[in-house]
Amino acid sequence: MVLGAHAAWLESRPGGIRANLAGLTLNEIRLPGVNLRQAILNSAALIEAVLDGADLSGTSLDGADLRRASLIGTDLTGADLSDSLLGQCYLSEATLCEAVIRGSSFRGAILREARLMQSTVHRCDFTGAVLTGANLNHSELSDCSFAESHLEEASLLRARAQLCRFVAVTATGARFEGARLRGCDFRSAHLMAARFQQADLSQCCFAGAVLAGADLRDTRLDAAEFCGAILTGAQLAGAAMLAADLRGANLRGVRGLNGLQLGQARTDEQSIMPSGRRGPYVKGSGAERPAA
Repeated sequence: MVLGAHAAWLESRPGGIRANLAGLTLNEIRLPGVNLRQAILNSAALIEAVLDGADLSGTSLDGADLRRASLIGTDLTGADLSDSLLGQCYLSEATLCEAVIRGSSFRGAILREARLMQSTVHRCDFTGAVLTGANLNHSELSDCSFAESHLEEASLLRARAQLCRFVAVTATGARFEGARLRGCDFRSAHLMAARFQQADLSQCCFAGAVLAGADLRDTRLDAAEFCGAILTGAQLAGAAMLAADLRGANLRGVRGLNGLQLGQARTDEQSIMPSGRRGPYVKGSGAERPAA
């Protein structure tokens, strides 16, 4: 009855009524492929519900409880997921483009190859979430935690992130080209072969991070912290490094660095220069040339 009336409403047919399931308890309901586009599901309980392949685009899910629900391949384009609970939710290959997500929890959620392009994500918790191969291009991220999450091969091209925590994230091969990630925390992150070309990483913290083989060409690294970081074999040509902290960093084999860049950065006797020599960097020493 509700679904039929909603379908009529979507098609502007007589007798059509927009589905309003706000506040209802629908735990474990099974509605794969259902069309609830633009429905109202505010504060609905959908724990362990099965909505794989459903059309929930434009749906209002403000305050909804979707813990352990299955939304594999579900369309949530333009949906409002503010203050919702999606812990351990299955969202692989789901579409959340242009979604508004504020104050929501995705702890331990599976978002493998999910699409979040141009989404607005504020004050959300993705701790331990799996975002392998996810697409967050052009997204707006602020005050979010991705601690210990998986972002292998994920794409954040031209994303805008501020004060986000990527502590101990695993993001091998992830793409951040053209992104603005000012003031973000990447401590102890695994970023091997990650691509940051032309990204703004000013004031970011990479202390203890592994950036071996990463592409940091033409990045802004002003006042960024790399204490104890491993950057072996990384590319840093054209990077702006004013007041970058490289104390204790391993730069062996780094390509593209010149004396001016190293001279503007902070190094110490624990720093390993591209040549393999111990620091601090001394102008004219040739230590900026990578070891064979």
